[in-house]
Amino acid sequence: MKKMLLTLFAMYASMNIANAQATGGFEGPSASQLAATTVQEALDLNDEAKVVLQGNIVNSLGDEKYTFKDATGEIVVEIDDEDWHGVKVTPEKTVEIIGEVDKDANEPTKIDVDAVTVK
Repeated sequence: MKKMLLTLFAMYASMNIANAQATGGFEGPSASQLAATTVQEALDLNDEAKVVLQGNIVNSLGDEKYTFKDATGEIVVEIDDEDWHGVKVTPEKTVEIIGEVDKDANEPTKIDVDAVTVK
């Protein structure tokens, strides 16, 4: 009985190793390695286009919305409370935001932010 259990365990372990070796994944640049996009470029992108912006969050507009500014202009960014991940930001601190363009009918273009990091 022990030999049978050991044999089954060995077969199971070898199958898991084979599956682990066959499992693939992405190897390449991550979102943080993408070229930074400017506010001006973001305004011209399609809805849901991924962006990385560097600049400053200059003020709060309330309801998780903020004004973001870089050398090319300003845009409203929406940062859900959980997407701050404990980062504290002042208008003087340069930040990188990763998110996507949000174009709604009859509203100005904004950025729906996934992550904020201080640079």
